[in-house]
Amino acid sequence: MKTEYICIVCPSSCRLTVSEENGEVRVKGNECRRGEEHGIEEYKEPKRMLTTTVVIREAALPRLPVISSMEIPKMKLAEALSLLYKMEVSAPVRCGDIIVKNICETGADVIASRSLN
Repeated sequence: MKTEYICIVCPSSCRLTVSEENGEVRVKGNECRRGEEHGIEEYKEPKRMLTTTVVIREAALPRLPVISSMEIPKMKLAEALSLLYKMEVSAPVRCGDIIVKNICETGADVIASRSLN
């Protein structure tokens, strides 16, 4: 089985072909070592940064932008977003404040990406 990806770790945007044979994952099309690592990770356990907004009460704006402190497994995104969509925080909030610690047991914190009073 072969899967194709476009590498995003450098400006070259290599077209990667990732395949698995006898338990060994192989990457073709990469111009650098980072591309090979990205292809393997994307194939085995894709991860993404989580960026969204949560409701904020008593603030100048109705929603607070938030971001994960690190990439989280792609398969956990829907669960994390569901939790955040139900959440409300109260102002004031400072940029960098932790809104949710260790969201969905991923090891990533969700932090405010702007201050709101």
